[in-house]
Amino acid sequence: MKAAVYHSFGSEIQVTQMPDPQLPDSGVIIQTAATGICRSDWHGWMGHDSDIKLPQIPGHEFAGTVVEVGKNTTKFKKGDRVTLPFCLGCGTCPQCNSGNQQICDHYEQPGFTLPGSFAEYTAIPFADTNLVQLPEFMDFSTAAVLGCRFITSFRAVVDQGQIKGGEYLLVMGCGGVGLSAIMIGAACGAQVIAVDIDPVKLAFAKKLGATHTLNARETDDLSEAVRSLSDGGCHVSLDALGSIQTCVPGILSLRKRGKHIQVGLMTGQDSLPPIPMGRVISHELELIGSHGMQAHRYPEMLRMIAQGILQPDLLLTDRVNLETGVKILQNMNTQPPVGVTVIDQF
Repeated sequence: MKAAVYHSFGSEIQVTQMPDPQLPDSGVIIQTAATGICRSDWHGWMGHDSDIKLPQIPGHEFAGTVVEVGKNTTKFKKGDRVTLPFCLGCGTCPQCNSGNQQICDHYEQPGFTLPGSFAEYTAIPFADTNLVQLPEFMDFSTAAVLGCRFITSFRAVVDQGQIKGGEYLLVMGCGGVGLSAIMIGAACGAQVIAVDIDPVKLAFAKKLGATHTLNARETDDLSEAVRSLSDGGCHVSLDALGSIQTCVPGILSLRKRGKHIQVGLMTGQDSLPPIPMGRVISHELELIGSHGMQAHRYPEMLRMIAQGILQPDLLLTDRVNLETGVKILQNMNTQPPVGVTVIDQF
């Protein structure tokens, strides 16, 4: 099959012929129709994730058609149109049994612990636990938009943040996760304050429902500006980027008993941020991590999409072939695309 592969961290990603994947007894083989290009793939390629097995095919947010079915798979058949969360649960460990497959004790992830979806075919284990049947109204490219950034934001805003209508939601960083969180927060009735350093992204955030936007480069005291806009502080802050410059001001922008949701990966020099614990204690703040979303939580999100409350297709800004997608991935840290770019040509 045709696939993109790298053999060492930070080395050139090559488009080449690779062996077809082996069918897991508990899984399926999916013919990849569309796969998103995500910053997490860039982190993996750079070696920021200890789970990476080399050589590796990147890609973890995708959709396609089932072409082979393992002997122990009972809920899916050849020809099914499917998608899946990037965080795969085994279905039997204590975390999975509690409904938290996103933090499975035997966690697997395409593009990290498993070969990913920058390929014509992708093997997925534990299909009955992790696959999601695509509704007829949704095309593959829109489904690929959901697979990491959108579902991660949905769980972060709805389940972890428990945002309510009329509350203030601060979103730090307007990449794919941040823009998704802005759309979801606005759909829940929140007043969303979006922060970034790119005026183009901030304009896009406004179109997706942000009530206020702030350019961090043009704001002297960011947390004070947010507190002023939010009548004393936000109810929920969400760091969608993952840096000291976004995490700490997010926490300082909260009102008393507010919640900070950390979604962006904290790596390198940002891995140990100077958390203002005095404020956390005195204001009784909550610091909450959020990692992906379970397959069983898709129905509520898909219902909101079917009703037009959520429109993830608005985040899809470009469709490219595999060769172009590889170049975009390798340049993602210096030339991040606006919105979500999807590879749909192999």
